[in-house]
Amino acid sequence: MSGLREVLAERTRLLCEIKSPMGEESEIARHVAEAGAKAWFGEVDRIGNSVVFGGLSGKRPGIVLFGHLDTVPLQEGDFPTRREAGRVFGRGASDMKGALAVMLTLGERIDRASLRTDLSLVFYDREEGPYETNGLGPVLAARPDLHQAAVAFCLEPTDLAVQAGCCGSMHATFIFRGRSAHSARPWQGRNAVHDAGPLLASLRDLAPVEVRVGELSFREVKNVTRIEGFTGRNVLPARCDLNVNFRFAPGKSVAQAEAELRTLAERFGAECEIIDRAPAGDPILDNPLLKKFRALTGAPVEPKQAWTDVARLGLLGIPAVNFGPGDQAQAHQRNESCSEEALERGYHLLERFLTEVE
Repeated sequence: MSGLREVLAERTRLLCEIKSPMGEESEIARHVAEAGAKAWFGEVDRIGNSVVFGGLSGKRPGIVLFGHLDTVPLQEGDFPTRREAGRVFGRGASDMKGALAVMLTLGERIDRASLRTDLSLVFYDREEGPYETNGLGPVLAARPDLHQAAVAFCLEPTDLAVQAGCCGSMHATFIFRGRSAHSARPWQGRNAVHDAGPLLASLRDLAPVEVRVGELSFREVKNVTRIEGFTGRNVLPARCDLNVNFRFAPGKSVAQAEAELRTLAERFGAECEIIDRAPAGDPILDNPLLKKFRALTGAPVEPKQAWTDVARLGLLGIPAVNFGPGDQAQAHQRNESCSEEALERGYHLLERFLTEVE
């Protein structure tokens, strides 16, 4: 095993040891800031529980790497973290503490004085929660220099493919209203859970909708991810709430997605309350620096079949793509892990781009 792979794998494991579910990032933010202070001297900026290394001068092309510090909620078996069979196991290993390890190590090892571009590394909190409370918003408000980036990379898990654009995400509560009654005499009430049945059956049978955006093909999908309708074991529920998550392709606005969900709710007799809106992100495959990245690394190009902050960055005019060493299939999984070989390869691909591009 190479010395670099050992450094990256062990750093990933140690980062996974720091519990950082969304909203509890203070400890890992402190750890990252302290690590950065050793290599970036006075160029470490703490913004709440987010940390920025370096900045963009506007005098030459700027490159920014983004990584989120938080994870989804902890699951049984996340601890203790471990390494075995060439993989690192722990909550967030693929999504995305392996990427954080790559960013920190790049920050320590690259000779920034020899770079022909500006470089900034952004570690931010609350990515796994609602769009409006995502920690990247305050960071971008506090650091307008980052808006000058010529290209940005969100180091989300992509299996080291360039994943362009991203799906939008909308969460809505569909509310079915009935009337309580004793379960032995259901004719005296109306079962709100049963009323939700036709919608559930329709979504179960709904095929993904393929949407072509340039050379990429995205899939629009709608799923129920939560259902609540319990009053008592022997009581007909008078209300049933379903969380419907709509993932929509670039080219469809938030307003259009909302109208589509409201039409669906009306069709099945439900009320509709939109509780979270996140726009889709447009692919930027014609970006000159991204073209150089693809030429230098040979990384394949795919659509991002999920939501990421490339959409938020795009709204501010910051051209961004997803590229990271994590395994997509491991994201949010129980017993999450990432490949040590992928960590090393991801480091080398980014290092080559950063040191050769101008």
